[in-house]
Amino acid sequence: MALVTMVMPTMGESVMEATILQWLKQEGDMITEEESILEVATDKVDSEVPAPYAGRLQKVLAKKGEVVKIGAPLAIIATAGETIAATSTSLASAVTLVPSAAVRPLQPMPALQAPVQKQSDGRFYSPLVRHIAQQEKISPQALSRVPGTGKDNRVTKYDLLAYLQHRSEVDTPLQPAVAYMPIAPEDEVIQLDRMRQIIAERMVASKHIAPHVTSFVEADVTNLVQWRNQHKEDFEQKAGAKLTYTLLFLQAIVRAIKDFPMINAFVAADRIIKKKAINIGLAVALPGGNLIVPVIKHADQLSLVELAQKVQTLVHKARHQQLVPDELAEATYTVSNLGSFQNLMGTPIILQPQVAILALGAIVKKPAVVAGAQGDTIAIRHQMYLSHSYDHRVIDGALGGGFVKQVADYLEVLVDWVRW
Repeated sequence: MALVTMVMPTMGESVMEATILQWLKQEGDMITEEESILEVATDKVDSEVPAPYAGRLQKVLAKKGEVVKIGAPLAIIATAGETIAATSTSLASAVTLVPSAAVRPLQPMPALQAPVQKQSDGRFYSPLVRHIAQQEKISPQALSRVPGTGKDNRVTKYDLLAYLQHRSEVDTPLQPAVAYMPIAPEDEVIQLDRMRQIIAERMVASKHIAPHVTSFVEADVTNLVQWRNQHKEDFEQKAGAKLTYTLLFLQAIVRAIKDFPMINAFVAADRIIKKKAINIGLAVALPGGNLIVPVIKHADQLSLVELAQKVQTLVHKARHQQLVPDELAEATYTVSNLGSFQNLMGTPIILQPQVAILALGAIVKKPAVVAGAQGDTIAIRHQMYLSHSYDHRVIDGALGGGFVKQVADYLEVLVDWVRW
């Protein structure tokens, strides 16, 4: 007989916590190894968590609705099928009886394992927030005035970093960016869902972390439009998927990343990590209005047919909530197709820890000046805007602007390089 601790497993890159949706097994139930015993939700995907061991679910440590850090305890499992009294002594011994190799998830820092503590002002602060406040000499009075964007209005690390960025030499309250308007009886009040709240927090954090610069390039994609019209029927028969403009855009982007590899990177403290793998995150709009970004792994190694099949599968799974955590992890560069909403251009926000993101505008027919052997003429051309946002801490205009211009150049001479 042994008591073992089941902990929250890793759920993908940048996922630090998950919310317990429901337990599929109750205390006292027998469970088998790899059997799904609870459902959890992150900002990216909902997943079932399998049992790492067979035995009896002795004690549930994380209740429905709780937010649990990666690596934090979820439950106690009694192996070998023996019944054990769920006393504090037995639960304490469970931690000491588990070999470190048996606990498979990534272990968090000790400070993050400590319980959240209630302060004299009645608010709850995590150990990380209290540590930052202590290091930065933020008084309890000032801390109590920092607006919280976390669960139950708790102060997150990003809230505190925003406060530190804007405070003066003496502690002053951080005022909300937008004043609240009165709510009239006829107004509809809509509560932000869990995914929308986390998206909001991530986007605000990205703007605090990275100084954004956006470069715009207009591309003449007439050749691309004509080539697609010529080949789309044959392609669909061969690939079993439609020849969309997005596929051609993705191949051009991958090719440009190879020319400008510093775009395919992330920042870690005082270092830039240049990634070898080219994993493209593709923003997908969900029916409910939220956004999710599945990842095309090793996109540079895929032919156009393979890319079409991969994108079709990921988009379908995204819109039917069937993505698994691995399909949302390890993106090194992100693409957002604003043109699908007939938008001409935009200023996309970088998904941390990446350093750049590209928005694709709608393809529009318009008159344009065309250079020819006999001089310039005006013709009807298919044009589109590319909007490239990049992290100015590590990317200057020569790199950020040069990259997006290279993408445009590839799109304009599509027939010279596209491969099925």
